[in-house]
Amino acid sequence: MFSFFKKKSPPPPAAAPAAPAAPAAAPVGSPTAAGGSLIGSALVAPIDVPVPSAAPPERQKWLDKLKAGLGKTASSISGVFGGSQVDEALYEALEDALLMSDAGVAATQYLLTELRRKAKEGGVTHPVALKNVLVALLTELLQPLEKPLVIGQQQPTVVMVAGVNGAGKTTSIGKLTKHLADHGASVLLAAADTFRAAAREQLSVWADRNLVEIISQAGGDPAAVSFDAVSAGRARGKDVVLIDTAGRLPTQLHLMEELKKIKRVIQKADASAPHEVLLVIDGNTGQNALTQVRAFDDALGLTGLIVTKLDGTAKGGVLAAIARERPIPVYFIGVGEKLEELETFNAREFAQALLG
Repeated sequence: MFSFFKKKSPPPPAAAPAAPAAPAAAPVGSPTAAGGSLIGSALVAPIDVPVPSAAPPERQKWLDKLKAGLGKTASSISGVFGGSQVDEALYEALEDALLMSDAGVAATQYLLTELRRKAKEGGVTHPVALKNVLVALLTELLQPLEKPLVIGQQQPTVVMVAGVNGAGKTTSIGKLTKHLADHGASVLLAAADTFRAAAREQLSVWADRNLVEIISQAGGDPAAVSFDAVSAGRARGKDVVLIDTAGRLPTQLHLMEELKKIKRVIQKADASAPHEVLLVIDGNTGQNALTQVRAFDDALGLTGLIVTKLDGTAKGGVLAAIARERPIPVYFIGVGEKLEELETFNAREFAQALLG
C-alpha cells in the first residue's frame, strides 16, 4: 500500500545544540526528506507518495499480481533468451517480442540499439547476461515516469481527471479518494461527468462509501459544476478537490473543447488550478493509449497518468512507448478492480515484471 501523508505530533521547542552531528540522509518520500506533514487539516508542506525500495509483504502480494497480469508478455520476451548464444537471430526475435508487447517502433529501436552497444562494450556473450542488461536499459527508459504525486502545496489541491469511457476513470477516482481519506486528507468530489448516463450516480456511490462530500447537479453544465466544487473546496477548507470529467475520445473535438473550457473555468475559481491534470488509460489498448496521451496532453497539459487493467490480456509495453515519446509521469498502475490493486509506479519493478 502507499500513503500520501504522515501524521505526527508537533515537536516541542528544541534547545540550540552546541555542535550538531551531521544527520544521516533521509530516504526519499520520508517526512524528513519531504520537509513536512499533514497535521489534522492544516497542510504544513507537501508530502511525496513514497515508492518503497524493499517491498513489504502487502506490496509484494500486489507485485505478484502485476507479474501474473503481464505473464503472457513476460513469457514471450523471456523465451527469447532461452538459447545458449547471443546472435542475430536472438536480436530479431527480441525485436518481434518487444513490438508484440506494444512497446512501439521508437522504443523498440532505442532498446535494441542500446542493447547491442552495451553488449559489445561489455563483451556479453550469454543470453541470460544480455537479458539483465535489457532489464537495466528498460528501467532507465522508464525512470522519468517514476514520480510521486504531491498533495499539499495548495489548499485545496485541485485534481482534474480525464479519460475515455471504459478506462476505469471513475473507479480510479474512488480508489484515490479512499486512500486520501484514509491518510487524513479531507476530499471533495465533483461530478462534472454530466455526459455519460449514471456517471453522477456512480461517483455518488464512491462518495458514500468513502464518507466524503460531493458536488453534483442533475443535467448541470460540467464547467459550472467544476467551478462550484473548487469554490466549495476553498470555502470548506478541503485538502483535495477531485473533479471527474466526462469520458471522451480524442476524435470527439467538441467534447475535447469542453474539457478545455472546464480547465479555463476552474482557473477562474482558482488562478493556480488545476494543480494536477491526470489521464486514466486502459493498459489493454496498446498504441491507442499512446495516441490518447498525445491528444489529451496537447489539449490540457497533462501532469500525470493512471494506467489501469494491467492484468489478463494487458501487454504493458506501451509504457515504454510513452516513456520514449511522451514521458508523462505514471503516478499509479492498477491490476484489477479491488481497492488494494492500485499502486505507485516503480520503474525497476515494472521492468522486471514485463521482461519476466
